Amino acid sequence: MKAGWFNKFGAAEEVLKVGEQEDPQVGVGEVLIQMSTSGINPSDVKKRAGAFPNLLDEGFVIPHSDGAGEIIEVGEGISKNRIGERVWVYQAQYERRFGTAAELLSIDAQRAVSLPEGVSYEVGACLGIPAMTAHRCVFSDGSVNGQYVLVTGGAGRVGSYAIQWAKLAGAIVIATASNEEDKKTCQELGAEIVVNHRDEEWEIDVLEATNQRKIDRVIDVEFGMNLPKLLKVLKTGATIATYASSQIPKPELPFLQMMYMDLSIRMVIVYAMPETAKLEAIRDITAALGKDQLHHKVAYSLPFKDINRGHQLIESGKVRGCVILSLDLIN
Repeated sequence: MKAGWFNKFGAAEEVLKVGEQEDPQVGVGEVLIQMSTSGINPSDVKKRAGAFPNLLDEGFVIPHSDGAGEIIEVGEGISKNRIGERVWVYQAQYERRFGTAAELLSIDAQRAVSLPEGVSYEVGACLGIPAMTAHRCVFSDGSVNGQYVLVTGGAGRVGSYAIQWAKLAGAIVIATASNEEDKKTCQELGAEIVVNHRDEEWEIDVLEATNQRKIDRVIDVEFGMNLPKLLKVLKTGATIATYASSQIPKPELPFLQMMYMDLSIRMVIVYAMPETAKLEAIRDITAALGKDQLHHKVAYSLPFKDINRGHQLIESGKVRGCVILSLDLIN
């Protein structure tokens, strides 16, 4: 099969290779998928760059956790009725070496989720990390119906889904964005209020927009950098659900201030989500796809040979939307 892989850490253009690899064998409880798309996420480029030093201990890695395609074979214990099923895949390259950047993928059947008719394989490759992470951030700590929910970086991959999940659940959504285009995106997704997080006192803008009503829940993209401002807008008993802190990876916490506010901090990464939470996310994603309730932004759809460029785009931090590789156009 044609695949992309790396056998050492480094820059995309230096270590990523595209060529032939041995076809995978479908195991017990697994399905074999003819992949059509492979989604690239920040965790994928961090792994390739060396964030997990032991990753290559057992050999080369085929990257990417997200993707979509069609089941062409099933292993022992899996109904043959699944052959021909269109599916989206999550968690493909987690605690295993072989991800979605290949023509063929053999994976635990429960990680291959039925993709409703009419939903493209490109959309399917957006659902794993972005949509599931956002779902966990919004719903992990109870109902948000009627609550004020702040989504920082609302035009980003996770932020855009967080706005939509919160809006669908009856929240009043406030978002932050850095420019007029992103502000418009957040509004179109359902945010009632959008403030510019490049303003030095954007927290004051939030409270002015809410008539001083403080925030119940935050879904946050830059925990260390945003925390001082978040503490000024959060109500007592609020929750911060955060999934990244790239600019300040080791933030300092004002413990007493946070304790007296009775704050909860939830750190979210899709791989470590409880299986029950993953199933809840899959249930709601499936229902929303069936009703055409979610908007999906594919920023780039690239031929597979451009895998290096895909990684570089994600690393730039400037992409608003999913970066997808097409395996249908693999040659």
